[in-house]
Amino acid sequence: MLKSLRSLLTAGLVLAAVPALAETIKIGVTPGPHAQIMEVVREVAKADGLDIEILEFSDYVVPNQALHDGELQANSFQHKPYLDNQVKDRGFDLVEVAQTVNFPMGLYSKKVKSFDELKDGAIIGIPNDPTNSGRALLILQDAGFIKLNPEKGLKVGPADVTENAKNFSFIELDAAQLPRSLDDTDASAINTNYALEAGLNPTQDAILKEGAKAPYINLIAVRSADKDAEWVAKLKKAYHSDKVKAFVLETFKGAVVPAW
Repeated sequence: MLKSLRSLLTAGLVLAAVPALAETIKIGVTPGPHAQIMEVVREVAKADGLDIEILEFSDYVVPNQALHDGELQANSFQHKPYLDNQVKDRGFDLVEVAQTVNFPMGLYSKKVKSFDELKDGAIIGIPNDPTNSGRALLILQDAGFIKLNPEKGLKVGPADVTENAKNFSFIELDAAQLPRSLDDTDASAINTNYALEAGLNPTQDAILKEGAKAPYINLIAVRSADKDAEWVAKLKKAYHSDKVKAFVLETFKGAVVPAW
């Protein structure tokens, strides 16, 4: 009897010494800054018992579909207007759980050094998804080059341009293709992650840049059912750590800005 009790106690001590298994989640990101930042987040989260598997997607549509379908536990690549539009148009049950960084959009050109140099009838490339298309046009409106239908808010497209003194022509392209369009357009509006990936420096090369107060802060999205999960709290804590903030500031030097 005593021998059996000793065996049970020994087994209990052995079991008690085994650390709890880390939880593993899959997070979707786009290549470039989002992927780079998430690598640092992964390092921080690991110390808190959360293992992150990072999956890269080359467009803005698939990461939300994959999250909705359960192939991912979270994604980190989009801003709130884009998420809201996806939820409305596609019926995704996804929610924001944390703000991450801001990527001020810029307009770039191989033809001119200043946006004022663009000639009458210039061709301008803009993203073809509804929110980033509107984002590009709002930059032009804020700079005084065009006017947009005020009733449309952030959801504006080329058809909503009410004044266009220089008769700009707008061509809508997939966001990832816009850096390549610079050989054919007079200027193109490019999201910062794709600009950096193409070797463009947003702080030096952009001939027109979005204001700091634009409502396009990026976020982490999860399925509604997971928003209160313990791993979500750990993920947010890791992303909002001092180590991640320092990495963003030192690596991107103003092209990407922490938003927490």
